[in-house]
Amino acid sequence: MDKNKKLKMGIMGCADIAKRLVIPNLIASKKFEIAAIASRSLSKAQEMTNKFGGKPVEGYQQLLDLQEIDCVYIPLPTGLHHEWIIKSLKAGKHVFSEKSIALNSSEVREIIDLAKTNKLCVFENFMFPYHTQIEFVKEKIEQGMIGELRLLRSLFGFPVFNKKDNIRYKKDLGGGALLDCGAYALMAAQTFLGKKQKVLSSSLNSAENEVDFHGSITLLNENNIISQLSFGFDNYYQNNIELWGSSGKIIIHRAFTAGPNHIPEISIEKQGVKSTFSLPSDNHFLKIIDEFYFSILNNYSSKYDEILNQSILLTNAYNLAHK
Repeated sequence: MDKNKKLKMGIMGCADIAKRLVIPNLIASKKFEIAAIASRSLSKAQEMTNKFGGKPVEGYQQLLDLQEIDCVYIPLPTGLHHEWIIKSLKAGKHVFSEKSIALNSSEVREIIDLAKTNKLCVFENFMFPYHTQIEFVKEKIEQGMIGELRLLRSLFGFPVFNKKDNIRYKKDLGGGALLDCGAYALMAAQTFLGKKQKVLSSSLNSAENEVDFHGSITLLNENNIISQLSFGFDNYYQNNIELWGSSGKIIIHRAFTAGPNHIPEISIEKQGVKSTFSLPSDNHFLKIIDEFYFSILNNYSSKYDEILNQSILLTNAYNLAHK
């Protein structure tokens, strides 16, 4: 495949994250052409194509029937991901999906097995590990800045949204804090402490609409390092990762949503000394989009194991909390 070729992308749905963040960065990458945008409502699709280009399509299957489409971006509610990712893969399309990629590890196994069989790339849109602030912190840890790692803490929670309209509160659409903000905290633990981890404890507190509103998870990695994760939908806003070592600690103050215009701040504390580092802004959206593009070109996906492992941890946490 021509390494300068733009891939034709189909957008499956008109979610806010697609409009605000993903489609503009797909265009800015200059590696994708927005070929079509699908919605259950043709007028919604037309509104999006008027802004971003491509042809408006009524219905998701009609999008997959377009032979010219190379890949699809799926920002649908989590509860719809499995169905439409499977249909996309069967239609021969590479898939870039919002997180969480499916409801449980059984669904994800089916997705990964089909993607491998059909030699297609599947990506789950966790952007934050691509940000330079993560690389900065990893380097400091490798340099022994805070000694030996003892503990990871991560908090991600925010005030309540409109409960009547927001998909986060709809059980039939895969709502709940675990698959939303909890998934970020779990990915943070994997990013710094590796994939080989087990869930020691898990608590999920349900509220209205039969979805979990708050939760906490304790993990143990292969080197016996603990992660303590907390998340929720009706909280004072927090969005951080803290790494505690034998001789200091590092805090990433805005770990998951450091957008292209944000100046990240990292705190490093040692005995009697506290330093704050302001890092250059970075666009982690473009970086993950670039990796998706080059994975397609090279007929290789580095994400299969990461996606499956993430889903296993989420499923184990859910099952343990409901014992």
